[in-house]
Amino acid sequence: MDVSLFRGEDIGWDDYVKKSDKADLYHLSGWKRVMENSFGNRTFYLMGKDNGDVKGVLPLVLLRSRLFGNFLVSLPFFDCAGICAENKEAEEILLHKAIDIAKKERAGHIEFRQIEEGNFGLPTKLSKVTMIMELNSDYQSLWKGLKGKVRNQVRKAQRCGLTIKVGREKDLNGFYRVFALNMRDLGIPVHSKRLFENIMNGFPEEANIFSVLKDGEVIASGFTLGFKDTLQIPWASSIRKFNKFCPNNLMYWEIIKYGCEAGYRYFDFGRSTVDGGTYRFKKQWGARAKQLYWQYWLVDGDKVPEINQDNPKYKLAIKLWQKLPLPVTKIIGPSIVKNLS
Repeated sequence: MDVSLFRGEDIGWDDYVKKSDKADLYHLSGWKRVMENSFGNRTFYLMGKDNGDVKGVLPLVLLRSRLFGNFLVSLPFFDCAGICAENKEAEEILLHKAIDIAKKERAGHIEFRQIEEGNFGLPTKLSKVTMIMELNSDYQSLWKGLKGKVRNQVRKAQRCGLTIKVGREKDLNGFYRVFALNMRDLGIPVHSKRLFENIMNGFPEEANIFSVLKDGEVIASGFTLGFKDTLQIPWASSIRKFNKFCPNNLMYWEIIKYGCEAGYRYFDFGRSTVDGGTYRFKKQWGARAKQLYWQYWLVDGDKVPEINQDNPKYKLAIKLWQKLPLPVTKIIGPSIVKNLS
């Protein structure tokens, strides 16, 4: 199998991803442009071919952090887009090509975000799961199967006058205002609005925004993406002072209902830490945990990196970030977050 760098001109990449049962939404080539245009990060999209037929793909993004050095991720900011190949031999060829690139770029590690455990013999983190709910065409029967507490919270949101709106570009400002506020309160640097604009432009048929309004104001909003038989929600936020009205419950129910009507078989709530707050929220809807396998190639036997909020390097930064004015976080956040995975 010959491996080459995908430049964006070969339709074989997306044809392979759409046919492969091992491929996820984030394997699509459109994310190469999103990463480059949104963050300015260098990308290395590896495509393996045998006699002209695509046998495997691996998207890689190079991050350069003052705190954590240089490293490659497949794919940053998302749950899974690791090595996707026909067989073990193709997987190993793509793996070794990735290692060659890491050494050339002086990267300290490569993080492969796998939805299935690879046969790579690499150190693996099992700290994250994604929560999957089965859908069906009859959302009424799905509604009846929900726990009474969940149904009551949806009804409470409706009684309080909350309404739902589904849109795209025209609803991006409302989504981003809520998202940026939520990220500030969590102490996490916010993505630029340009990221979401680029996703909308790159995936015009896959992306939607679901917004919950109270008296005309957006108080909760979620950004959804659909691919194959799965609808997923990589970003969802709400304004805390309105949580007593249960806006998240109304939003998630309307997204689930939409997924049923659109013919999706699964709704992916996104990743969580087992028994954490978001995990419990998603589990109450009947979602089941599916293990994520984040695997690492490391330089010179280094330890598996901890680039997350539990790292002591983050603790003080989070406390300081939470005290910043919201407009300031929107200005400086994107330049920080682009090199955090």
